[in-house]
Amino acid sequence: MLGYAHEVGMLKLGTVSLDGTKVHANASRHSAMSYGHAKKLEAKLKAEVAELLKRAEAANAKDLPEGMNLPEELSRREERLAAIAAAKAKIEARVKAEAEAAYAAKLAARGQRAKKSGKRPGGRPPAPPCGTPKDTDQVNFTDEDSRIMPVPGGGFEQAYNAQAAVDTDSMLVVTTALTQATNDKQQVVPMLEQLQALPQDLGRVKRLLADTGYASEDNVNACAQAKIQPLIALGREAHHGSPFDRFAEPAPLPSKPTPLAAMRHRLQTRRGRKWYALRKCTVEPVFGLIKHVMKFRQFLLRGMNGARGEWSLVCLAWNMKRMNALGA
Repeated sequence: MLGYAHEVGMLKLGTVSLDGTKVHANASRHSAMSYGHAKKLEAKLKAEVAELLKRAEAANAKDLPEGMNLPEELSRREERLAAIAAAKAKIEARVKAEAEAAYAAKLAARGQRAKKSGKRPGGRPPAPPCGTPKDTDQVNFTDEDSRIMPVPGGGFEQAYNAQAAVDTDSMLVVTTALTQATNDKQQVVPMLEQLQALPQDLGRVKRLLADTGYASEDNVNACAQAKIQPLIALGREAHHGSPFDRFAEPAPLPSKPTPLAAMRHRLQTRRGRKWYALRKCTVEPVFGLIKHVMKFRQFLLRGMNGARGEWSLVCLAWNMKRMNALGA
């Protein structure tokens, strides 16, 4: 579809705006269980099972409440204990995998710094992962791939973090992604890989606009390596600033600035502020129209693969709607 949009003159890549939005999973946060609550409930159920077995051994029907069926009560608790054990195992496996991945990433980053500087990195090397779950780590019985995430306006919901890169001229979605991460810090590099994999006929991405949720020196360096000019906000600007500040230009950059220093300077220039202002009128309206006009506020499919495919279809539907508007 992007190829067709290019052929009819609707799309020519140059500047893209990246952002993410929380989309409700097909699951309730009340169906989730934390590791700490699972341990408490497991201990409670085991105590109840022990008490029931004790009464069963005594074989004294007088000690039982009227209508109680010991085999049924034991069976019900054994089933709940099995479900809790399975939930704990999933949390433990997930935490272990995430800890090992984070440890490998830290080792790789340390190795890159050593290779770049030619010296042994200072500080202690990263500690091996323990993989022990925290009491707040959770799993959802309905959709275990989804996560409890903060949502705009306050509160938390069972959701996925849906990502999209939008062309600033046409407002067409050019790449999509879906993640379980509650923040956007780790989403720049995967999106850069997708942007670079797009057909060359569509044009070359020259600039990437993103809000402060994507700000990190590693992300800026990744953009520089991909030969894409980043304009990633490094903080929130105060509202109703002086009109003179809007038209002021920063002092010239020193020679050979770091990518982060160059981007900081670029964001302070009039041209850079003009480019960055495109972000709010491209990707954010796309999310708003998808949710409020197309009525897509919750996934129908469960699991990471199903939700990822559904998000791709939703963005495809948006592109068809947008191309129809552009053609008209």
